[in-house]
Amino acid sequence: QAQLVESGGGSVQTGGSLRLACVASAYSYSRAYYMGWFRQASGHDRLEREGVAVIDTRPGRDITFYADSVKGRFTISLDDANKTIYLQMNDLKPGDTAMYFCAGITFLPPLSTELMARKYNIWGQGTQVTVSS
Repeated sequence: QAQLVESGGGSVQTGGSLRLACVASAYSYSRAYYMGWFRQASGHDRLEREGVAVIDTRPGRDITFYADSVKGRFTISLDDANKTIYLQMNDLKPGDTAMYFCAGITFLPPLSTELMARKYNIWGQGTQVTVSS
């Protein structure tokens, strides 16, 4: 069964840090090419979800993609043994406030579309991140 479960959201002040975790079912993990984090701000449609960070989960690869807005502040990582991806978020800003979703894609997306939410076909339920000024 395709399943992704997120945790680690919360409320922090500007400049604070949070680490999100996403545990994948064996079914999801074995079929994913990429997994990543996407966010949806309040009042925005799911089609407007922003790609934050994505990692290639295939064995032996070490490829990551980041949105320009989070480069240098966020880091995505993979624990292959536990089928878990993490998003370490540092120097958080109010503009980072959103529901964060873990997602996976079970086919290889075209180049330059790795951060496009509509390409992803496995989704978690989301975890809320709130950053106050």
